[in-house]
Parts: sequence; structure tokens; C-alpha cells
Amino acid sequence: QVQLVESGGGLVQAGGSLRLSCVASGRDFSSYSMGWFRQAPEKEREFVAAVSWNGGSTIYTDSVKGRFTISRDNAENTVHLQMDTLNPEDTAVYYCAAKPGHILSGGSYYVAYIYWGQGTQVTVSS
Repeated sequence: QVQLVESGGGLVQAGGSLRLSCVASGRDFSSYSMGWFRQAPEKEREFVAAVSWNGGSTIYTDSVKGRFTISRDNAENTVHLQMDTLNPEDTAVYYCAAKPGHILSGGSYYVAYIYWGQGTQVTVSS
């Protein structure tokens, strides 16, 4: 069992930056691939980024490539999402999630993730 708690959301102007963090408690954090998803009002949950168990591999959805960076620190049981050059279309609740196996095996599909945090709100004003 893994518990995930996100933090770092807030209100920022377009062009600004935020750094989201997700702290995990429980067993074997380093054995899980970690991902970030987001859900805007009246929209489906959307994949944002994922990182492999050792941080060696990452994947991103096209709309955030070059702007967002996912990373993890297994010693601190933490995964981060650095978000730069934010725009209003990035407004959503952001969720941290954990999945067994490599990110190249279903890493962008929310059904592959078995543990989820409660989410943190990110609002980007124009």
C-alpha cells in the first residue's frame, strides 16, 4: 500500500512557474513508476508526465514537452513536477499516481495506475 500526498499548487499568472511535489508513504516507493495526471472541469483525466522507478526514463504528453519536467528522489520518497511557461490551458487539478512496471508499459494510461493522491489545484490566469 502506498499513500500519496500532493502539494505546491496555487494561482499563477500566465508565463509563470510552479513546482508540484508528491510525497509517498508506505512500502517500496522506488519499485513504482510515478506519473502526474490532470483534470480540468468537465474534462476527462489527462496524462501529463511519468518517470521510471530510477528516474532514468521519462515520458510527457505533447502539450507540456519543453515546459514541464518530472523528476524523483527515491531517498526522499518524492516525485516533482516542475512547470514552466504556464498558460491558462494548464489550469486543472493535478494528481500524482503510482504504477507497477515500467512507464513504457502503459505509462500514459490512468487505468495502469493503482495508487492516487487527492490532487492539488493549479490555476493559471491570463
